[in-house]
Amino acid sequence: MRHGKKFNHLSRPASHRKALLSNQAKSLILHKRIITTVAKAKALRKFVEPIITKAKQDSTHARRVVFSYFQDKEPVKLLFNEVAPKIGDRPGGYTRIIRLGNRLGDNAEMCMMELVDYNTYLQKAAEPKQTKARTRRGKGKLGATTTVSSEKTQPNTQDMATQAKPVENTQVEGADEQEALDTQSPEQTNKQEE
Repeated sequence: MRHGKKFNHLSRPASHRKALLSNQAKSLILHKRIITTVAKAKALRKFVEPIITKAKQDSTHARRVVFSYFQDKEPVKLLFNEVAPKIGDRPGGYTRIIRLGNRLGDNAEMCMMELVDYNTYLQKAAEPKQTKARTRRGKGKLGATTTVSSEKTQPNTQDMATQAKPVENTQVEGADEQEALDTQSPEQTNKQEE
């Protein structure tokens, strides 16, 4: 009976599953990002996060424990020297799973698994952009008119009188209609009379 065995066996025997998770964890540490199925990524998350937590304390014993999972010096060295100092203040949750859709061949649900602090795209977007303080063009004109009006306390009445002479319209509205009728052809005038 399989009572209480809640972890995903991934349809593999124990030795194959252990080798699979070890290899994927090595790839994740070395490349900071891997593409795999969602089921494998969830199993890998349970496998790799305790290892990263162990790497926070840099001791000989911790290095030997991590080496027992990987059986390779390169990911151990990279994990302790580069990854652990960068994520030292984070209290867990070192990986992120981003779903990518389904694989074409067997319709398996695919995802990208990455270390959280190594996502360069999100870090570039999170950096604040430096913007210059822009001024509106209208403020310069308003400032100029207010200084001019403050210099002149009383406007010059002669200048205003010459500038603002009203022009009266001497033509009658009926004259405009007569001119329009004169310019039309005889066929158009017959249509308007009807």
